[in-house]
Amino acid sequence: MTDPHHPSNATASPARETAELGWLARRSLRIGLLSFGGPAAQIALLHKEFVADGKRISEGRFLNALNYCMLLPGPEAQQLATYCGWIVAGTRGGIVSGLLFIAPGALAMLALSLVYVSFGASPLVASLFFGIKAGVLAIVLQALIRLAARAMTSGAAFAIAAASFCALFFLDLPFPLVIVAAGLCGLLLPRPAGDPSAAREDSPAPQATGRPLHARAFRILLAGVALWALPVAAIVTWLSPQHVLADIAAFFSTMALVSFGGAYALLSYMAQVAVETNGWLTAGEMLDGLGLAETTPGPLILVTQFVGYLGGYRAPSPFDPAVAGLLAAGLTTWVTFAPSFIFVLAGAPYVDHIRKIAWLSNVLSAITAAVVGTILNLSLWFAINVVFDDVAVLDEGWISAPLPVLESLQPWSLAIAAGAGVMLFALKRGVAEVVLAASLAGLAVRMSGLSP
Repeated sequence: MTDPHHPSNATASPARETAELGWLARRSLRIGLLSFGGPAAQIALLHKEFVADGKRISEGRFLNALNYCMLLPGPEAQQLATYCGWIVAGTRGGIVSGLLFIAPGALAMLALSLVYVSFGASPLVASLFFGIKAGVLAIVLQALIRLAARAMTSGAAFAIAAASFCALFFLDLPFPLVIVAAGLCGLLLPRPAGDPSAAREDSPAPQATGRPLHARAFRILLAGVALWALPVAAIVTWLSPQHVLADIAAFFSTMALVSFGGAYALLSYMAQVAVETNGWLTAGEMLDGLGLAETTPGPLILVTQFVGYLGGYRAPSPFDPAVAGLLAAGLTTWVTFAPSFIFVLAGAPYVDHIRKIAWLSNVLSAITAAVVGTILNLSLWFAINVVFDDVAVLDEGWISAPLPVLESLQPWSLAIAAGAGVMLFALKRGVAEVVLAASLAGLAVRMSGLSP
C-alpha cells in the first residue's frame, strides 16, 4: 500500500512500488554491509548509493534531510538511511532501509559479544584487547579534535563546552541534564542573520500543513511509542521493575532521547551509569566494546548492545547467562534505535519546513558545543583508565573527580596510544587499520613479557 502523503508514491502503482522496494532492499543491504568508518563515511556512502549512483534522491533533498537528522537525538547516518528509504518507497521503505543499515553491524556485535564473554579472559584475547584499549584512546581524541574544529566558532561555544566538561568531570552531573541546559542556553543566543541552514531545493517536497498530514504523523507517533514501550512493559510485568532488564531498558531508553553528538558523547554517560553506578562492566571492558564497534559495519552506537549484553549476562536470574545476555542485547538495540525510526517516519514530510526554523539551529549549535565538552571528559576519563593501572578519587564536597596514581603508569599503553595517534594524524590511516595495528602491538608486548 502506498503512502498517500509521500510525494513520489502519491500516484505509484503497486507493481512500481514493489519494484522500488526490492531495489531498495538490495541497495540497503549493500550499504549495511559496507558502512564502516563512522558517520562521515556512512553519509558519503548513502549519498553515493541514493543520489550519485541510484538517482532516487536529489542533492537538495538529501542535504535538507541531513540537516534534519543532525537536529535529532540518535545516530544521524541511520536516520538518514531511514529517510532515504522513505523517499524511495514510503513508510515501508523507511523501515526496510533503516533496519538493513543496522542489521549487519548488530549481528556482528552480538557474535563478538558472545566471543568476548567466552574467551575474553584467555591470554591471547586479553593481549589483543590490551592494545585495542590504547588505540581507541587515539581514536576518541581524533573525534574530539574534528568536532571541536567544527563547533568551536564563538566565545559562547567555548563557554558552553567548558561548562559541560566541568559539570561532568568535576561535579559528576548527569549527561541528560547537561544536554538540556545547553539547549536552553542555545535559546538565549542571538539568531543568525539569514538562514544558514538553507539548502538548495531542486525537487518538490510535501508541505508540513493540512489535517491529513498531521493525522498521519500523530498515528505514527502513537504506534511507534506503543511499540517502543511494549517490551519494557512486558519485562516490568513479567519480571519486576527492579530486574536488570528493566534497568537496561530504562537507561537506554533515556539515552536514546538525549543521544546528541554520537556514540563518543554517549560513552561518557554510559561510564557514569553502566560502569560507575550499576557495575554492568568495567571501564576497560567498555573500551573493549568500543574497539569492537569500530571494526564492525553500522553506527558506532551499536557499542550499547555490547554494554547491554554484559549487563544481562552478569545478572541473569531467572535465565541462563547466555539467554539473559541475548535478551539484554536485543532489548538494548530495540530501545536505542526505535526512537530514530519514530522521529524520521513521523517528521519526514516536515523536513523542508523544520530546516527554516532559526532557533533550532542555535539549539543544535549549543548542544554540539556541549558535546565537545562531553567528549573531552570522555577522553580524559579513558586516558586515566588506560594509561594508569590505579585510579584514585578526589572527593571534596561538591567536587568528585578521578585522579591517576602516577606510580601506576603503563608506559607500553602510552606508547601504543602514541603510535595509534601517529597513524591517524600523520599517516592518515583508517580506523580499522589503527585498531588492527594496536591489537597486534598489544599482543606483541604482552607475549614478550614487557607488560604484565
